[in-house]
Amino acid sequence: MTPSTTSFSELLRSAVTEPGIISAAYRQFHNYSIGNQLLAWSQCIQRSITPGPIATFMGWKEKGRHVKKGEKAIVLCMPITCKRRNDDDPTDDNDPTTPAGQAKAVTFTRFVYKPHWFVLAQTEGQEMPPVATPTWDRSKALAALNITEEPFAMLDGNVQGYARERTIAVSPVAAMPFKTTAHEMAHVLLGHTTEGQQADGELTPRNLREAEAECVAMLCCSALELPGVPEARGYVQSWWGHGNLIPESSARRILKVADQILKAGAVEAMESEVRS
Repeated sequence: MTPSTTSFSELLRSAVTEPGIISAAYRQFHNYSIGNQLLAWSQCIQRSITPGPIATFMGWKEKGRHVKKGEKAIVLCMPITCKRRNDDDPTDDNDPTTPAGQAKAVTFTRFVYKPHWFVLAQTEGQEMPPVATPTWDRSKALAALNITEEPFAMLDGNVQGYARERTIAVSPVAAMPFKTTAHEMAHVLLGHTTEGQQADGELTPRNLREAEAECVAMLCCSALELPGVPEARGYVQSWWGHGNLIPESSARRILKVADQILKAGAVEAMESEVRS
């Protein structure tokens, strides 16, 4: 399968089933989305390129380096915002941005694969300082994502945490606090906690809700090299089955939400040094 035909479901399955991929890719490519981290990592491995920082041809030039002759670019996935007008839709003559008698344009996002990036090992020139992987701050992430944490109020000792609307709670005796936190944050960001308020919408089946949230938790644990990856993998398989592909639309949402959580709590090296 080439980068241009790789689905988000396939990327997610490789992350779920192959230990160590996410943490290795995150260390090298944390400035990019998790989907692109996996794409870049897989191409480096396939082409025997040492993984490292990536930039465009002009990006490396600005850093005082140039791409070696004959090097082939790395392909990454780019979101492109497009507009589509359906002539069958009713017109809106009251909208000043829409020509009279024409349907209003609908904005949507499509994903395209472009070969525009090169890895450090494909370049020569000025020495580059080592890239530090950011740490993660729980309070910063909750604030940035507008999620409130409340005291845990359930008496059932088997419950590790729960989420309601934009509020989460984690048991003070949770076996893996970070994994549980990420799982409950995922329920909020995936929209699971507000589905019941949408009377005309379909509810996501519980097995898919739990698989989605735990996939997010597993990706976050793996990226930050925190405990819980094997347990999360088993949890996903218990709800969704061993080796089954997560639907493409769900896989996109999972990768997006994992990115949101990791980036919301990211603390760069310089900021960490100031705070310590």
